[in-house]
Amino acid sequence: MSDKHPTDGAQRPMLYDPTERRIRSFVTRAGRLSTAQAKALDTLGPRFCIPYAKAPLELAQAFGRDAPTILEIGFGMGDTTAKIAAGMPEKNFLGVEVHTPGVGSLLKLIGEQQLENLRIVQHDAVEVITHMIQPNSLAGVHVFFPDPWHKARHNKRRLIQPAFVSLLCSRIAPGGYLHCATDWQDYAEQMLEVLGAEPTLQNTADGYAPRPDYRPVTKFENRGLKLGHGVWDLVYVKR
Repeated sequence: MSDKHPTDGAQRPMLYDPTERRIRSFVTRAGRLSTAQAKALDTLGPRFCIPYAKAPLELAQAFGRDAPTILEIGFGMGDTTAKIAAGMPEKNFLGVEVHTPGVGSLLKLIGEQQLENLRIVQHDAVEVITHMIQPNSLAGVHVFFPDPWHKARHNKRRLIQPAFVSLLCSRIAPGGYLHCATDWQDYAEQMLEVLGAEPTLQNTADGYAPRPDYRPVTKFENRGLKLGHGVWDLVYVKR
């Protein structure tokens, strides 16, 4: 997600295909675990990590309460996720990430900040959404700085594609939202086209949206902005 370099793509989920023959749009990396991350995985993982299963997840049971739930796809090292969750304690946040150092980092932040409204699934996001997230159960979805796959021949690996957006929308409750952000203009244009073509979504802005207050500016994003690089937010509501 958003605390890694925006184009690093720590999650890089796979494109949706009901036959499960998918083009992978993430690359699994064997990152180095710090001592603190390893400790957080051992001590906090059993409480805050939810094992992947091909079965519907009861969100109220997973969080110990019934509250609006926001799904985040690819949270990187978790700094932004923790800040958003801390700022909205009335909501539940379910983060999906494949990389172990990122999971350990967010668990460390959960412990340090005593964040009770966060849970983590370490698995491919498409499989989690397909098998674990029930229809019309989410209040919102965050997809911040997914891998841009900037070479033209790799564009097909991008996450935001019509079939995947349709899958996401089936899990968002009416009135819920989908918030995407990218620092690649051509990907932003693709997002605008794909999201605009999804019949269940309505744009909250005339094109790109102002950055919502709840999404903090990361250090990498701020550095890019100072260099004149653009960042595009897109916020759509489920009809």
